[in-house]
Amino acid sequence: MMNTQQRHNSGFTLVELLVVMVIIALVLGLVATSISRSISGAESRVAARKVVASLRYTRAQAILNKQQTVFLVDTEERSYMAPGKKPVKLPQGMDVLLTTARSEFTSENVGGIRFFPDGGSTGGHVELIVNGREYRVNVAWLTGEASIEKQEENS
Repeated sequence: MMNTQQRHNSGFTLVELLVVMVIIALVLGLVATSISRSISGAESRVAARKVVASLRYTRAQAILNKQQTVFLVDTEERSYMAPGKKPVKLPQGMDVLLTTARSEFTSENVGGIRFFPDGGSTGGHVELIVNGREYRVNVAWLTGEASIEKQEENS
């Protein structure tokens, strides 16, 4: 009799197993969400660095060729283009905003940042936004230097 009762108490009930399974599923869901957010964060940083590199290339072309060059941004198509290069499409789900001189907008959705032979520019900034993360690429008007600034996450 004692042997049967010990055997009966030594296992797990179906309810206990279900509770453990639900906890594991919740933990895996949180980990998956965390990983997907970090991937989009990395993608945002890479996109911002590529924009900075293209702006620096555009500035260098203006200095080397001793003529004005324009870095173009199309906010509707979510793309940008350096002179003599093919347009670069931003990752899916990423929005782009351009702030520059009014005279540099060629249409409602397309504008540019102009660089001069002395290295200066019209100045402005390009904002890349995805999942509440925002990277702002600033271009100084006096020196034409491009730099990245990570904005605080929107709540």
